[in-house]
Amino acid sequence: MGERDVSTRISPLQKAVWWAQDYAYAAVCQIQGLVSRVQPGSFHQGHRTPVLIIPGVYENWQFMMPLIRAIHDEGHPVHVVTVLQRNKLDVPVAARMVAQHLEEAGLRDAAIVAHSKGGLIGKYTMLNLDPEHRISRMVTVCTPFSGSRYARYMLLPTLRIFSPRNALTLELAREETINSRITSIYGPFDPHIPEGSILPGATNIELPTAGHFRILGDSETARIIVEQLNLDEP
Repeated sequence: MGERDVSTRISPLQKAVWWAQDYAYAAVCQIQGLVSRVQPGSFHQGHRTPVLIIPGVYENWQFMMPLIRAIHDEGHPVHVVTVLQRNKLDVPVAARMVAQHLEEAGLRDAAIVAHSKGGLIGKYTMLNLDPEHRISRMVTVCTPFSGSRYARYMLLPTLRIFSPRNALTLELAREETINSRITSIYGPFDPHIPEGSILPGATNIELPTAGHFRILGDSETARIIVEQLNLDEP
């Protein structure tokens, strides 16, 4: 059964509770990101697969700190693309910055861990800007691979790009050649993506935690991501 079918069985009250919890979590993370003094270079050490973090729209890299810490604690060097700032740039422009960081940092056989829009940036990079095959796989959380019908009501161009009718969204959805190298993680209800985050040909994993943001701080999300990152290890 599809994710949209499951969502129709959830009561309006439960959805309202999840909405409130989701935005409360996001607000706390935004404040923590503003006051954080953690330096991105402090996560560069590690003996396992290097990981590049790509946050969602209006999110700085600190927004994904729970996942960064969990991945780094498991022995992975973790990199962030600080020049993305709050990730308001067009997907192709942001993807070029990601590709540039991979090259300048000398990362090879790297994995991308991305949230929401970050997954679209990661897929664009893998398809168009990785001639040396520096990216081995990608794990995404709540990425609108098929767009979101809510985007058509958004006033800001940075949000309207998520429309299911957007040319780039359609182009990325048609390209399925690399989907087998992608793991898509999502919950039973996403207030921002009613279409869901299921990606044909990818490894699709639904977790119990609902929401678009709160799932980032769930320990099970971190566990599954680390598990997916280490699939090729003995």
